[in-house]
Amino acid sequence: MSSSSGVSASDECMEVFQDLKLKKKYKYILYKINDSKDRTEIVLDRAEEKASYEEFKNVLVGELNVDPRYAVFDFDYEKPGEGQRNKLVFFSWVPDNARVHTKMLYASSKDAIRKKLVGVGIEVQGTDPEEVDYSAVLEKVLRSN
Repeated sequence: MSSSSGVSASDECMEVFQDLKLKKKYKYILYKINDSKDRTEIVLDRAEEKASYEEFKNVLVGELNVDPRYAVFDFDYEKPGEGQRNKLVFFSWVPDNARVHTKMLYASSKDAIRKKLVGVGIEVQGTDPEEVDYSAVLEKVLRSN
């Protein structure tokens, strides 16, 4: 449970994450805070088995528009001298044009899910589409090695 917001991550969130991490069943997962009146649980929004990074980004910043989301993406990249690699990247997407109350709820609830996602190597916080561009994420991934 998140100490500051009272929001917790559902068991399904962790099960789908394990399928992505261990079985490579998914390319990415989107999570959201439930739509019920009390908004106390992070739930699975979508899990895609096959997708490019651009397709993922288009869903995150395009289709969802002003809706914040948490996400995990299995990020493939090439490291000079070492070849193909991949890292699990956690995204906290809270666009500038989201409602203030919603922004605050997502910001204060992030740790409720982030701390349970053992094995995630990189964290990206985005409020603007440029912050989640492939090149920006790649730069962060390469710096982490």
